[in-house]
Amino acid sequence: MKVGITLPTFEPTAAAALATARAAEGAGIDGVFVFDHLWRGARRSRPALSMYPVLAAVATGTRRIRLGSLVARVGFLPDRLIAESFFSLQELCGHRLVAALGIGDAKSVSENEAYGIVWPAVADRRASLASILGELTARGIECWVGATAPATLEVARAAGATVNLWDVDLDRLEAEVARGPATWAGPFPAEARPAADQLMGLRAAGATWAIWGWPGSIDLVTETLCLAGLQDRRD
Repeated sequence: MKVGITLPTFEPTAAAALATARAAEGAGIDGVFVFDHLWRGARRSRPALSMYPVLAAVATGTRRIRLGSLVARVGFLPDRLIAESFFSLQELCGHRLVAALGIGDAKSVSENEAYGIVWPAVADRRASLASILGELTARGIECWVGATAPATLEVARAAGATVNLWDVDLDRLEAEVARGPATWAGPFPAEARPAADQLMGLRAAGATWAIWGWPGSIDLVTETLCLAGLQDRRD
């Protein structure tokens, strides 16, 4: 199982995110991921860095580490712009790119409304998701779909994409792994020993990746990896 982290992008500048990406690469962490949001959680306030420019900067500032979205939201930008943005990122980092996409949910509506962006119907968003996945996979880009709704999961599986599950329990993860490749993302404990136990549980459940929602410290992640026996996993 590979282990990644989300970068600190709810910041006024990109300095912390870029420094963290370089530190993560130096520490042997497998990947770094960036949220696609206009603000953090329910707080309708900035700062929040734009995902695609941050990923482009990480791509040019690193050499080994995987990098990706978590997740690019269909219905937030035009489909063509989403696809072309990932094609440009692929030019910068090649096989290191992970294009994780999702169709958003009720929590996403306020971000669209705040900036006058039309919120498409769920059926239209799923159709767009299928179309974009087809384009990206045809170009050899690794695709994930962040979802729990059965209809969206069906779109992911039909496209051959890996499923990404946010903060689900191990039983739910195991059930999805039985259907095909699945990754997990979410918060971890703030101490290394319980965090290592969580990692080992995710590995036993069959997750191919575990993405740690911003841990606050690279040292905490490396200590946790050592305790979980997951150090020295390089591509």
